[in-house]
Amino acid sequence: MENLVSLPIFGIILTILCYFIGFSVRKLINSPLTNPMLVANVLVVLIICVTPLTLEQYMKGGSIITMFIVPATTILSLRIYRQRKLLKENLIPILLGCLAGSLSSLGVIALLCRLFSIDKTVTISLLPKSVTTAIAMELSVKHQGLGGLTVSAVIITGIFAAAFNPFFARSLKLKDPVAAGVAMGASGHAIGTAAALEMGEVQGAMSGIAIGIMGIITSLLFIFI
Repeated sequence: MENLVSLPIFGIILTILCYFIGFSVRKLINSPLTNPMLVANVLVVLIICVTPLTLEQYMKGGSIITMFIVPATTILSLRIYRQRKLLKENLIPILLGCLAGSLSSLGVIALLCRLFSIDKTVTISLLPKSVTTAIAMELSVKHQGLGGLTVSAVIITGIFAAAFNPFFARSLKLKDPVAAGVAMGASGHAIGTAAALEMGEVQGAMSGIAIGIMGIITSLLFIFI
């Protein structure tokens, strides 16, 4: 058994199985809390916590799945290309929406860290929580932040956005697909975009655009930190 869980294929199968369970739960109960990615993450964490399986053993396969993030994100470019006319028509609102999203994300984190007297290293680590992992890690490490804490913050932010943003969109009667997509991407990066794709083709494409713009704007704002 020890040899089996040490194989990379074990982590891959475990991840796929947990996502399949999450997908099945979503079919039975259509709720923001039954987001397949959220359910899969919770299951994987529980399995690591209550079984002899260690994080290092799981990551032998989990890291292979992580490699698919880049090609999966690249596929978004096709959806964006299909929506290029809509993008041109709404370019200014999209840019302004991402600027507002980046400013509010950085501002809220900076304010809360100051209120609770959080030290600078942790603050720097949490600031880039709303951009994609690769950019967030680069910004955090370059400014003496903690890479591991940054990745955790990015993942938690994405899961929260994927689970609750569709609910907020309905509650606030946000019916415009461009606005809904930008909100998902600006607050939840790639994980939020996965949820946006469930909302529709336009929402998914606009969310994909927001990921890139948020990364650029947040990187520029970090110059002043």
